[in-house]
Amino acid sequence: MHEELEDFERNHVWDLVEPPPNCRLIGTKWVFRNKQGEDGMVVRNKARLKEGIDYEETFAASKGFKLQQMDVKSAFLNGFIEEEVYVRQSPGFESARFSDRVYKLRKALYGLKQAPRAWYASFLLKSGFVMGSVDKTLFLLSRGGDTLIVQIYVDDIIFGGSSHTLVSSFPE
Repeated sequence: MHEELEDFERNHVWDLVEPPPNCRLIGTKWVFRNKQGEDGMVVRNKARLKEGIDYEETFAASKGFKLQQMDVKSAFLNGFIEEEVYVRQSPGFESARFSDRVYKLRKALYGLKQAPRAWYASFLLKSGFVMGSVDKTLFLLSRGGDTLIVQIYVDDIIFGGSSHTLVSSFPE
């Protein structure tokens, strides 16, 4: 949990501010999971402070692509949000000096509905990918006659394509 909160500070995710009048606050919760290696053994315990619901789907395998997976460290903490969003201080990690204050987000927080869009805009869309029209977590990049398909799940990426060269160049 401390590592996650240090990432927030390092990435300037939020500012501790007085809550505006009539502000609708979003609650947060800690989510814990074990990160497993290819052999199924636990290689790391992870803690995420988040809000919202996660969804996981991919269809690249049906195209016969050899899939690859990668984890983007602090991915969503790099996406700026346009809306004003305020969150309560995390239980057990409240500021002793300013316990009545809330965080005004500057960047996205895991689980926030704006988080994927903020990150996609800052990386994938600027890199020439096109967002899927039905699945907003699916991205396509066409180069010549080849296609690279990228499926996002929180900070995990599954990708594959019709060209080894195109696949091996992701991400650059």
